[in-house]
Amino acid sequence: MSSEPRTVLVVDGNSLLHRAYHASARSGFRDAAGRPAWAVRGLLSQLVAAVDRAMADAVVVGFDDPASSVRRERWPTYKAHRTPKPDTLVEQLGSVGEVLRELGVGVVVPPGLEADDVLASVAAQAPGLGWRTVLATSDRDSFALVDEHTRVLRILNGGVDASPLLDPARLALVTGVHPEQYLDLAALRGDASDNLPGVAGFGAKTAAKLLAELGTGADALADAAAGGERCRAAVGPARARTLATDEARERFWLNREVMAMARTVDVGLAPGSEPPGRLPLDEAAVRSVFGRHDLFVNGAVRALTLAEPAPGAPERDRTTYADPRWRAAPTPSPPRLAPAAPVFSQDTLF
Repeated sequence: MSSEPRTVLVVDGNSLLHRAYHASARSGFRDAAGRPAWAVRGLLSQLVAAVDRAMADAVVVGFDDPASSVRRERWPTYKAHRTPKPDTLVEQLGSVGEVLRELGVGVVVPPGLEADDVLASVAAQAPGLGWRTVLATSDRDSFALVDEHTRVLRILNGGVDASPLLDPARLALVTGVHPEQYLDLAALRGDASDNLPGVAGFGAKTAAKLLAELGTGADALADAAAGGERCRAAVGPARARTLATDEARERFWLNREVMAMARTVDVGLAPGSEPPGRLPLDEAAVRSVFGRHDLFVNGAVRALTLAEPAPGAPERDRTTYADPRWRAAPTPSPPRLAPAAPVFSQDTLF
């Protein structure tokens, strides 16, 4: 067997389901019982592509707790501006967990927490068991989790194959900061989607300039309070004065606290045990779930049941994942832009 560390793919279920809901709404696909299922169908399709791209050995999908939110209880303005979800989206958020459990992947819905906290917890806990992680999400917050053991597959328009895979070097090139600085960048910039205003005058580029010079947000605030010489050199006198205000300090620390992800969620990783959603999945379950959702069954079976060899069988060649045998598409796809190698040894693209 290969000595390569094994990879657990961790999927932000809310993120991918929302994207699939809007991308596939025109199809109006419903299951045999007449329930809306186009978003579930889209998530399943992207799941297969992500397993293929990551050369995953296990799959965990995290979801927000729909019933309660520790963050909203503590900070009532958090996400308070969002409009209610359409009924058809709510229905699919309610049914997707059952579908994924039937498929055999791990499903985690942390009480009072969010999918981001599942991603962060797997990323924090997996290295202790000798596993590494690929996080599939469209949420930028996950950038703070990138390290030598963790990559982020940032899902953009065009799906998994068109999405960048970020390692520490690529993240620094794209954002201007190192992963350990990303939370400070986000706290300065703010996040309109979560109703978290940033520090006045600080967008992503200005925040990156500040952190490149000062290192951390705490050091920047301390310098600003002590006269701001280094802050002025990095971002100019006006923004240095802003950082010296009580409002800026309070905004930064509030955002940082709200944005910080929990890393101790019980995600089923325990010493001496396999993670949930260990591949290969049961072939009959894969055929049943994908067949009911009118998806190309043979490709799904190959991706989800052949990722790990059966006892005594030759090991899967982990250097040829671009081989069409491992793909979910029924027809040949364009060549990948990345070399045919496991995801942790690929050059990443953005």
